[in-house]
Amino acid sequence: MVVSDPALKQQIRRAAEEEERESYARRMPQAWRDALAPLGTDWHKPHLTQAPYLIVIFEQAYGLTDGPDGEVQVKHYYVKESVGIAVGVLLAGLAHAGLATLTHTPSPMGFLATLLRRPPNERPYLLIPVGYPAEGATVPAITKKPLEQVLIHLAADATPEA
Repeated sequence: MVVSDPALKQQIRRAAEEEERESYARRMPQAWRDALAPLGTDWHKPHLTQAPYLIVIFEQAYGLTDGPDGEVQVKHYYVKESVGIAVGVLLAGLAHAGLATLTHTPSPMGFLATLLRRPPNERPYLLIPVGYPAEGATVPAITKKPLEQVLIHLAADATPEA
C-alpha cells in the first residue's frame, strides 16, 4: 500500500511511536539499545510524517477463496522469502530512481493492519518512508565487513576450510 494522506501518515506515526516508546523503555534489552545508539535512533519517528509517501508492505499469510461452506483458507508457501525478495527489488529500484528510503519495522506492527483496514490474512511486513533526500541529510557511517569475511569462494581446485 502507498500512503500519502497526511492525516493517515500522522495516525501511523502516532501508533508507531507508541510501540517504539514501549520497545525502548521495556522490550529491548540494554545491549540492543547500545547497538542502536551510534545510529542516533530512538522512539521518535518524524520521518513517518516528513516523507511524502509511506509504502506499507504486507505479506499474505494465506489466501482466501469461496468454498461450498463459506470462506476457505488456501496455504501459501515461501511467503516471507518471496516478500523479502520483492522488497529487495523494490528498494533497489527506488534507490536507482534517486529516492531515499528507510526500512522501518516497529514491533509489533499490527496497528498497520488495523489503520489500513487489511483483511485477517494480511500481516504487516515492513514500513518504508520514501522521498527525495532532504537538503543536508546525512546517513550514519556504518562500516561493512571486508569481502574476505563474508564470502567463501569454492573454486574447482579448492575445498572449504573447516
